[in-house]
Amino acid sequence: MTDPDRARALRRRHVHERQAVIFGILLAILAVAGVSAAAIYTGNLNVPFFARGFSSKPTPSVTRQPAPCPPQGALPVAANTIKVNVYNGANRAGLAASAAVALGQRGFTIGTTANATTQFVGSEQISFGVAGVAQAYTVAAHFKDPVLLLIARADPKDATVDVTLGSDFDTLVPTDQVGLDPNTPLVGQPGCVPVEQLAAQASAKPAATSTPTKS
Repeated sequence: MTDPDRARALRRRHVHERQAVIFGILLAILAVAGVSAAAIYTGNLNVPFFARGFSSKPTPSVTRQPAPCPPQGALPVAANTIKVNVYNGANRAGLAASAAVALGQRGFTIGTTANATTQFVGSEQISFGVAGVAQAYTVAAHFKDPVLLLIARADPKDATVDVTLGSDFDTLVPTDQVGLDPNTPLVGQPGCVPVEQLAAQASAKPAATSTPTKS
């Protein structure tokens, strides 16, 4: 083999060696990328950058407005004099209907039973006008974690109570745990505000409106 032939052979060998090294590096990179992607997908590798990019939205929480305090010295109201509308604010068929039956069995007068126009994240929301504060506290005693919301009524003398059942609602408080004494004044929720202070901030319409359906 002549010197020119030998030189060409060496050059070809060097080219082949470089190509082999490059291909080897590429294969190694692809292998590492594949293993890393699989680890991230299965949760075995926590990468903050990707965690931020693919994290799910936080679960919305209930925003509690200050509840109005019951009028000083107000006593629990007789159940059969309280009109209660029950709304289904959760994606569970029959929720309002079953709760309305349970409230009716406890003596409350049931008005509308329907689906709420918006879903409620929480246990239950109790909405009422200025004239229905004592009635609302009486109804609230039958629920585990009620949010009391003062709203504006078209008729300021309307004492109707609206109950919107939320995604966390389970069942009414057992009757022996209601804890209402007809001769003992109602106690306001912690942090409650005099109803006069909240009246001006009340919404122009009830918080729970609905289209009557089997709920």
